[in-house]
Amino acid sequence: MEVGNQTVISGFLLLGLTDDLQLQTLIFGLFLAMYLVTVLGNTFIILAVSSDSHLHTPMYFFLSNLSFVDMCTSTTTIPKMLVNIQAQDQSITYTECLSQVYFVMVFTVLENFLLAIMAYDRVVAICHPLRYTVIMNPCLCVLLVLGSVFISNAAALVHTVMLLWLSFCEDLEIPNFFCELAPLIKLACSDTLINNILVYFVVSLFAGVPVFGIIFSYVCIVSSILRIPSSEGRYKAFSTCGSHLSVVSLFYGTGFGVYISAAITDSTRNTAVASVMYSVVTQMLNPFIYSLRNRDMKEAVRKLLSRAASLL
Repeated sequence: MEVGNQTVISGFLLLGLTDDLQLQTLIFGLFLAMYLVTVLGNTFIILAVSSDSHLHTPMYFFLSNLSFVDMCTSTTTIPKMLVNIQAQDQSITYTECLSQVYFVMVFTVLENFLLAIMAYDRVVAICHPLRYTVIMNPCLCVLLVLGSVFISNAAALVHTVMLLWLSFCEDLEIPNFFCELAPLIKLACSDTLINNILVYFVVSLFAGVPVFGIIFSYVCIVSSILRIPSSEGRYKAFSTCGSHLSVVSLFYGTGFGVYISAAITDSTRNTAVASVMYSVVTQMLNPFIYSLRNRDMKEAVRKLLSRAASLL
């Protein structure tokens, strides 16, 4: 494979969600508000967990990491979009674009693993409650997160390095508001067979395996819950999974919707709008799902807000 002419590429054009200037002003305000809500909401989750000793458990440790990943995902894409709209400049440099591809992949793969780990945590809590603290010990929890971070970075690094070997021609327009791997590969005018094989491999392994793990976990959870004699006990056991199940449904539902949208429509703008759901909306709603559906989290957030108000 020959090294591409990437050294002469100054950058790409992010077409965004619309060309209408009035709509761009509306989109700027909307995305700015969504970004602020995402950052504040997930920050509150992290601070609430760290400040309340009752929440120093594996489940909330993983939730804090998920909140941090959600903030990072939004920070990777939204600020650049806001700057471009404000400056009326659609350009993004070659280095910035590859950096976006890298970090979007890192945080997307990492979120997949964290959701699977959280499902495993619920399996242990419901199926093996007496051994929960022994199995989900602090050392294992940290190793699971660190292992997920390492795998996510390795997968993203391989794809980013492979992009460096591609050469690009005259069409440098990306039909989205951020640089994503698949659209960038489509812009290449050199052979992309290896890149596409790697994409299918990563999606199958680092999305398929966590999804299978989550499904298998909930099969075990449901079968265990059904063996509980009292209806109150069954409800209490399953209620501990409600927030996680909602987040999983939102994350994979929106992600699946993006690929369905890309498959059934020729409109790249429609696909870009659909990608907003899994790259922006999900990260914004996750804190609300966990804080509104979880009594302990609501109480921790209330205490945090009370302490913050008393300092003002």
